[in-house]
Amino acid sequence: MESLSDLMEDELKDLYSAENQLLKALPKMAKKASSSQLKTAFTTHLKETEGHVKRLQQIGKILDIDLSGKVCQAMQGLIEEGGEALDNDGPPGVVDSALIGAARRVEHYEMAAYCATRGMAAELGNDPVAQLLEQTTNEEEAADKKLKTIAQDEVFPQAAAESSQEAGDEEPTAKQIKRSSK
Repeated sequence: MESLSDLMEDELKDLYSAENQLLKALPKMAKKASSSQLKTAFTTHLKETEGHVKRLQQIGKILDIDLSGKVCQAMQGLIEEGGEALDNDGPPGVVDSALIGAARRVEHYEMAAYCATRGMAAELGNDPVAQLLEQTTNEEEAADKKLKTIAQDEVFPQAAAESSQEAGDEEPTAKQIKRSSK
């Protein structure tokens, strides 16, 4: 790579690959999730991801570049690691906790990649591209926040309760009592 413009093009191709890989993974995650809120979050984000792909295609047209042909190795690894959650046959809350962990790792990767690429576009004076990338960054941040809320308010307390029951604990923990009273 010779220039910031070349780097930005490479990053856009990486993001395009990442989003297309995620289109295949999200339905599997939604199917595996036990929590109705988590299922909804995954299916909602699937629709958003379809929009991210279209937005990247729009950027490709603006810049007159073909975004296909590159494989995002990072997303491939994150999805492969997340596959462990799909193979997990533990209690529903524990499986959902693993799915949330995998999904949040993906969101953080995407947020970092979109933010960096948006900065490159802004530095190169390409405000339309920077604005499109900012829209996606905001959606990724919102998805991560939603996953965090589902984890804290529902899934982690459920997993803790399942773990206590499995261990033979009769009494719920103070945190479980506090959460169940909300």
